[in-house]
Amino acid sequence: MISTQDWADTQRLWDYHQMGHTTRPCSVAIGLGSHDLGVADAAVDLYKRGMAPLLVFTGATSPTTRERMPRGEAVHYQERAIELGVPASAVLVEPQARNTGENIRFSRDLLNEAGIAVSSVLLISKPYEERRSYATARKLWPGVEIVSASSPMTLREYVDSIGDARLVIDMLVGALQRLLVYPQQGFMISQRVPADVIDAYERLCRGGFTSRLLRDEEGHVRSQTRR
Repeated sequence: MISTQDWADTQRLWDYHQMGHTTRPCSVAIGLGSHDLGVADAAVDLYKRGMAPLLVFTGATSPTTRERMPRGEAVHYQERAIELGVPASAVLVEPQARNTGENIRFSRDLLNEAGIAVSSVLLISKPYEERRSYATARKLWPGVEIVSASSPMTLREYVDSIGDARLVIDMLVGALQRLLVYPQQGFMISQRVPADVIDAYERLCRGGFTSRLLRDEEGHVRSQTRR
């Protein structure tokens, strides 16, 4: 049973995970691979609105996408974009990345090898991954401006699209933990996490929304709480 407090805490995490950037034209748009084809749909919408002349889709497969996207996340995104009217010449595919850091590094290298000058990136992710993606890109690609984007939807709309409220809450909790832990490991820049967001995260952890948390070799949850 998900309580009213659980939903309130989840909303705090949802709001924090989104960067609130205003979309504007960029050198390129990069869609980060995942189980969610909505990322490809958002990329197509932004392309058609003139926000980027080129789309890059990045991602191999993971345990959660292997059956749904057997040809790889980036390839399925590419197929979706072409199906929705984007010309094949406006899409590049990076099919090897298996995590957010590789998404950024491999896309950066692909564009460099293609001789495409990049001063700004429209970085498209799942709604609750905006901040994590932004922090990773800022760490690994410091020379470009990063503008975060995702499908415009509310928390409830996203839950309805996934069809599993507990899983969505677990994913938001896991994403927040990574924002706390990964800067110390050099994977992303450090960002301030407000006290009310930390409190919400800790209550949700105590409530058992922990299936997406990182754990050490002994099975203990990795914790790096900062105020």
